[in-house]
Amino acid sequence: MDPSVFFATVGFLLAAYSVVGNDAVQTLGTFIASNGKVFKWYWLWAAAASVMVATIVYSWVMYNGDISFGRLEKIPPVEIKWYHAAAPLILVGLTRFGIPVSTTFLVLSTFASVEVLEKMLVKSIVGYSLAAIVGYTLWMVISRFMNEKYNMVKKENRTKWRVLQWVATGFLWYSWLSHDMANIAVFLPRQLPLWMLLGTLFVLCGWLAVIFRTNGGEIQKIVLEKSGTRFIRSATIIDFVYALILIYFKEINSIPMSTTWVFVGLLTGRELAIATTYRAQYKFGYVFPLIGKDFFKMMIGLAISVGLVMTIQYVLDPVQFE
Repeated sequence: MDPSVFFATVGFLLAAYSVVGNDAVQTLGTFIASNGKVFKWYWLWAAAASVMVATIVYSWVMYNGDISFGRLEKIPPVEIKWYHAAAPLILVGLTRFGIPVSTTFLVLSTFASVEVLEKMLVKSIVGYSLAAIVGYTLWMVISRFMNEKYNMVKKENRTKWRVLQWVATGFLWYSWLSHDMANIAVFLPRQLPLWMLLGTLFVLCGWLAVIFRTNGGEIQKIVLEKSGTRFIRSATIIDFVYALILIYFKEINSIPMSTTWVFVGLLTGRELAIATTYRAQYKFGYVFPLIGKDFFKMMIGLAISVGLVMTIQYVLDPVQFE
């Protein structure tokens, strides 16, 4: 087997697992948390897998065989080498420790030029900031009408909220996939033949089943430690707002960005708003260590990503980026 084909295959398999295991929990975490005791895991998996298959096939048809929604326009195809496959391997390791690393930075940094990486970073910083502002502003209003520290939805209204949540999760799952499929597609031909598309869908559905079977894995703890994420109403609102923010940034330009940063920014703004509204019950002394820990973990991932791209472009393969 050609070494580049071997490394591309290994990189794809690792990226598929790491993206689903690390980033997908951001979109499906609240869905798993609030439905895990009501439905068997395989029904939740079937719903998520159906949306994923429909989304990827849609991109494949509309973008002439490209499953990344055109997100790789600024990142030309290269010969896959061992260090490209090493990036998702590192991500798999970090995921096992529950670190919310940006898959976009860690995987695409080994393919992108410094200029593109800078644009990705700027867009992600703006995404984090905007999400935090939107989260804080919106939940300052919501928390005055809904105490998300408790599940206040009446029993007769829970079915309606559950339907809304499934709709919101499907919308969010589509929005997220339109961003982060680039992190997997970068190891594949930019125009996939049908057989390769079917193989890709099979692998992704398989990894997704593992995540649902293990109830979200280690990254799920980041979701569960936030206020009320197990509650149907809270999960629905979070998913819908997150999806709208991702759609907004998708329409700005084709530069990839860290959806992880947007997700953490939204939860940060939300936690601060809830703490502001319920100061007597919810102390800032609890909130700041919580959001500080998430931000510190994000910086770990960024530092590793920058280290990788600098090592590759100036030590391992400087010719590729000339």
